[in-house]
Amino acid sequence: MVTTPTSIVYPDSDGLPMSDNTRQFEYIVYIKKGVDWLFSDHPQIFVGGDLLWYPVEGNNKLRQAPDVMVAFGRPKGDRGSYQQWKEENIPPQVVFEIISPGNTIPEMTRKFQFYERYGVEEYYIYDPDRLSLGGFLRQNDRLEEIEVMEEWVSPRLKVRFTLNPDGGLELYRPDGRLFERYEEIAARAEREHQRAEQAEQRVNQAEAEVDRLKAQLRAMGHNPDDLIGTEGRE
Repeated sequence: MVTTPTSIVYPDSDGLPMSDNTRQFEYIVYIKKGVDWLFSDHPQIFVGGDLLWYPVEGNNKLRQAPDVMVAFGRPKGDRGSYQQWKEENIPPQVVFEIISPGNTIPEMTRKFQFYERYGVEEYYIYDPDRLSLGGFLRQNDRLEEIEVMEEWVSPRLKVRFTLNPDGGLELYRPDGRLFERYEEIAARAEREHQRAEQAEQRVNQAEAEVDRLKAQLRAMGHNPDDLIGTEGRE
């Protein structure tokens, strides 16, 4: 039996976990959702997290699952995997990897070679255990190391990289705002909700006071509406 490309199955999972620990998972979510937020109004920028990328049709063994990938020129939407020949042959231009204790040097070397060979323009690596940040930029068909990552600005994302005093990775939007974590967004939303409730309570209290004063005027034999009209004519 002859196997054709159309009969080949490209699995949506490689059987490996998304992350090895909570710290790695939190950083993956931090970057992925932060980039989602950054490009929420751009329908032709796809952001994936832990998604298998198959660069060559007909080879389902040749694949990688970057922790975060960004593909400019590809529409948003759900995908089981990123099959490049179905994406106008556009590779993800930006890739992030968050190092976990389970990552080996040979494994990370293979990932680097894969990303270099198949067209990644920017490759960023953060190790939350060693508090180290690295990056590579495509130059002359090769991924060359970025010598200084502190305050580096991604050419594609326009995002600024820095490490906080504790060594934690922080990313800043082009407008200078820090990428936020879910807890920070939720806390701000709760504060805004409380402010809205308090404002509504003040309005209700003011209306109740007006009603109370009108009732007092009526008890004194006055029509509040007549008094308002008189004040208006004066």
